[in-house]
Amino acid sequence: MKTSIDKAGRVVIPAAIRERAGLVAGAELDITLEDAGIRLERVAPGPRLVKVGRRLVARPTVAAGERPVVDVAALIEEERNRWP
Repeated sequence: MKTSIDKAGRVVIPAAIRERAGLVAGAELDITLEDAGIRLERVAPGPRLVKVGRRLVARPTVAAGERPVVDVAALIEEERNRWP
């Protein structure tokens, strides 16, 4: 997919890519300049460790309603079908 940069320096990320990456309005992105181009990565808060009994359990720091819905099975199938 192709896109362009407007006069203000903004880039529109196509809807299909935003949906696949779980990006919503206001999502934080980390921008890195690399040799081959620019990398955009969604900044996701990491889990917190909570002691349950004698074990440490990773619990999400984002409320359930705010987490992006990602269909992992569909992503795997899409990736399998991408290559001949």
